[in-house]
Amino acid sequence: MRCPVCAADDTRVVDSRSADEGAAIRRRRHCGSCGYRFTTFERLEARVLQVRKRSGQRAPFERRKIVSGLSAAFKGRPVAPDVVEHIAAEIEELARRADPPITTEEIGRAVLEHLRAHDQVAYLRFASVYKGFDDVEDFARELRLLEAGDRP
Repeated sequence: MRCPVCAADDTRVVDSRSADEGAAIRRRRHCGSCGYRFTTFERLEARVLQVRKRSGQRAPFERRKIVSGLSAAFKGRPVAPDVVEHIAAEIEELARRADPPITTEEIGRAVLEHLRAHDQVAYLRFASVYKGFDDVEDFARELRLLEAGDRP
């Protein structure tokens, strides 16, 4: 580790401690050249979450897209604001556990399952876009499935 003051390479660790509830290591360092003491933090580098699209291409997972879709579905509905963040967090965790990368289809189904549990109107709004409804009959069919308790 280079000294931030004199850029010397001969720094040494004087003390190491756990930080951020075990998510990082805090290290106190001392520069042998100029005597400056400084602190560094060592953290695990998080892997970039990948999503496999229908075309087969991979793209980075973007939580904001899920939040945006959920917000649109819930717009004007009596739902607590933290529900959107909670659902997005659960889907992000699902993506972290997925190996190989999660597919957009799996993400869409997970969003639909969460919406079904929270608000049926929001579920139908999201389903109409996700499933590409073309006419009123598509809404009617989905509503019948929803009332019957069938899975999306």
